[in-house]
Amino acid sequence: MNLEEWESLCDGCARCCLIKLEDEDTEELFYTRVVCNLLDQDRCRCTDYANRSRLVPDCIQLTRDNVSRLSWLPATCAYRLLSEGNRLFDWHPLISGDPDSVHRAGISVRGRVLSEDFVHEDGLEEHIIHWVD
Repeated sequence: MNLEEWESLCDGCARCCLIKLEDEDTEELFYTRVVCNLLDQDRCRCTDYANRSRLVPDCIQLTRDNVSRLSWLPATCAYRLLSEGNRLFDWHPLISGDPDSVHRAGISVRGRVLSEDFVHEDGLEEHIIHWVD
């Protein structure tokens, strides 16, 4: 799979852009409704994808080598699905042929999040949510 094919696996849900918190004692991971400030919340795409790793040092680039170790990826994520030997969902844009199908299926973060620009880091716990896949 070349880079263009790999990148096309992204369904545009933007759940990977959610700010996540980890309990230091239990290592349990919690998702918040707060997203990276580079996320265009309507398009559910990074506004500076090419420079994201430099601008957001903890932004993780998904690769064939690391995707199987990233347990925080949502169960609906194409990268995770394929690494686990599963098929893509019917709403995935590669299957449906429609880039908006992920939004209509209610999988994306569109309309459900706010930028980290508006939340103090000490207040992130107030925004913990439970995403349903």
